[in-house]
Amino acid sequence: MTPPGSRRRPRQPPGGLSPADLARARAAAASLGPDFDSDDDFGSAEGSGERDSLTDVPGGVRLQKVLAAAGVGSRRQCEELIAAGRVEVDGEVVRRFGARVDPKHQVIRVDGRRIPASEDLVYVALNKPAGVLTSMSDSRGRATMTDLLGGIAERLFHVGRLDYDTEGLMLLMNDGELAHRLAHPRFGVPKTYLADVPGPVPRDLGRQLISGIELDDGIASADKFRVVEQAGGRALVEITLHEGRKHIVRRMLAATGHPVSRLVRTQVGPVSLGSLRPGTTRRLTTKEVGDLYAAVGL
Repeated sequence: MTPPGSRRRPRQPPGGLSPADLARARAAAASLGPDFDSDDDFGSAEGSGERDSLTDVPGGVRLQKVLAAAGVGSRRQCEELIAAGRVEVDGEVVRRFGARVDPKHQVIRVDGRRIPASEDLVYVALNKPAGVLTSMSDSRGRATMTDLLGGIAERLFHVGRLDYDTEGLMLLMNDGELAHRLAHPRFGVPKTYLADVPGPVPRDLGRQLISGIELDDGIASADKFRVVEQAGGRALVEITLHEGRKHIVRRMLAATGHPVSRLVRTQVGPVSLGSLRPGTTRRLTTKEVGDLYAAVGL
């Protein structure tokens, strides 16, 4: 209790720095340039004032720095997420700004969604043109996806395949576990295609496809189907399914009397082709990678 007549001294943050000193220290650190990590020295360890049982990784990286590097937000925004209890490391809520983690081996989630914390991991969307093999090399000298990846040096796994004449979205990554799960039929990741077929399309075609079409290797069924447009003797239809048997979309539509003249994959799980131009790539966003993790239970 403060004795009567005496003045309460301002509370000092850990480390003995006053708020004014802390502000001056951060400003001085900022003037040293981006390579100086001000959080390593000034006031980060206090966090929100709450403790947790997470053990710091010796030589690890501060949690807010990992989040910022993954594209979650600015360093300050990431500190606010931590303070609000929205960040988990290996299943435990962490509220300390100064918690040191290993982004290569620990699972970090924001609002329940896993983030790609390791800077070594690469996730790419490619718009594959027709006439390109879903392969990284070809003994016959045909065009492959390697020819389209430009300066991406990492060894990437392609998630599933597209036929030589099929266009559209391919996902490539060096995250082996995620790539395996996305491609495995057990996880049922849906894929959506646009198909150019002869018209007119009968009103019950969608019901037929969803109920199941008998093929040589068993029954195949669509998850969704809709007619996008019809004009003259052609129709553009959209079909979504989660299995990946060879030529499955072409075979299903051919079996109903609507052979495909052009096929484009527009979506894999939560990731869309969007406006990505044929033959070009883009890096997946942090949200897209987190949604892919969630789609396969990681």
